[in-house]
Amino acid sequence: MIIEPRVRGFICTTAHPVGCAWNVREQIAYVLRHGPIAECPKRVAVLGCSTGYGLASRIVATFAGGADTIGVSLEREPSATRTGSAGWYNNRAFEIEARKVGRSPLTLEGDAFSDELKTTFIDRVREKFGQLDMLVYSMAAPVRTDPQTGKTYRSVIKPLGAPVQIKTLDTETGEVFETTLEPASEDQTTATVAVMGGEDWKRWIDQLADARVLAPGFRTLNYTYIGSELTWPIYWNGTLGRAKADLDNKAEAIRGRLGEGAARVVALKAVVTQASSAIPVVPLYGTVLFKVMKQLGLHEGCIEQIDRLFRTRLGAGVELDEAQRVRVDDWELSGQVQAEVRRRWPLLTTETLGELADLGEYKSQFLRLFGFGIEGVDYTQDVDPRVVPG
Repeated sequence: MIIEPRVRGFICTTAHPVGCAWNVREQIAYVLRHGPIAECPKRVAVLGCSTGYGLASRIVATFAGGADTIGVSLEREPSATRTGSAGWYNNRAFEIEARKVGRSPLTLEGDAFSDELKTTFIDRVREKFGQLDMLVYSMAAPVRTDPQTGKTYRSVIKPLGAPVQIKTLDTETGEVFETTLEPASEDQTTATVAVMGGEDWKRWIDQLADARVLAPGFRTLNYTYIGSELTWPIYWNGTLGRAKADLDNKAEAIRGRLGEGAARVVALKAVVTQASSAIPVVPLYGTVLFKVMKQLGLHEGCIEQIDRLFRTRLGAGVELDEAQRVRVDDWELSGQVQAEVRRRWPLLTTETLGELADLGEYKSQFLRLFGFGIEGVDYTQDVDPRVVPG
C-alpha cells in the first residue's frame, strides 16, 4: 500500500514503516558521531520506550553507553491493510540496529500501569539481566487504571481556580486566536495527578525493589517539563503542575527508601511530541521558541537533549535545583532566549506568525514522529505495513 499521513487534530492515524526506521537510524547516527559514554549504566530499563524522550534514552544508552536495554510501551500492531503505531515500527527498527552492534534488547508491549506487566517485566529482568542499574520513566498516557482499586482515571489539561484566557494556535490552519479555558474540578485534578503524577513510578520502583532486581547504586529518572511563565497559566499553575509536583514528592519518597541520588526528576526542554501537541498554548509557544533557538544556534530535539543529559548530567556532583531536580532545560530558559520569546509573544497574530515563529518546523517535527517528511524516503513506493526494513 501507499502510506500517506492522515492528521486529525493533534494525532496522526497512520505511520510509515520505512520513515520510522530512517528516523531511528538518524538518531543513532547522531549519537555515534559524539562517541562513547564511558560511565553509562549497562543494564537499563525504559518505560515508554517507543517515541520521543523514551526512545532517545534507549538509543543513547545502547549506542553511546554500550547498554543492554529492556523497554516497555503500548503499541498497535499493523495488518495487511492498516499501519501499526509509530512506536511499533520504532521498537523493531531499534532492535534491528541494536543487534547489529552486538547488543541484546528486549521489548515488552502492553499496559505498563498494570501489575500483570510489572510481574512479567520482573521475570524477564531476572532471566536476562539479573538486576537493573537504571530505570527511565518516560510515560505519557491520558488514562490510567489503578491496579489496586480497579478505578480508571482520565487526566485533563485545565487551569485551577478560575478561567484562563490564553493565546493559542491551530496548527493545521495557522490561525492564532484567544481561547478561554474553564478551571478543573477537584475530582479532575485528583484524576490528573493519579494519571500523570508519580504514583505509578513509585509503584514500579517499590515492586522492583521488593523483588530484589535493583543493583547496588541503582538510579531512576523521570522526565518532566516546567517551561516558561508564558505557558504556566495552563501548565505549571494548572492540573499538570499538580501532577508534576507529585513527581517531586515521589522522587523524595524513592530516595528515602533507596538512598540519596537514587531518584531524580529531570526537567527537559519543549519539543514536539504527541502529548505536547494536545496542550493549549504549547504548540504556539513551541513555534516561537524553535525559531528563536535555531537563530541562536541552541535548538535541540529529543535525541540532542538526552545525549546531553547522559553525557553531562548523570555524573557525581551534578548541580540540582531547589526541588532536587536535574535541569536540561537551561538553554530554553536562558535569559537571552526567553527575553526574545517574550518580546515576540504580544506581537503574534495569524498575519505575523510566519515572521515571528516557525510553524513549518513544528509541522515537520510532528510528521517525523510518524515517519513522514524524512529526506531519502520514497513515499510513492508501495510498502507492506507489516514489515520494518533492516
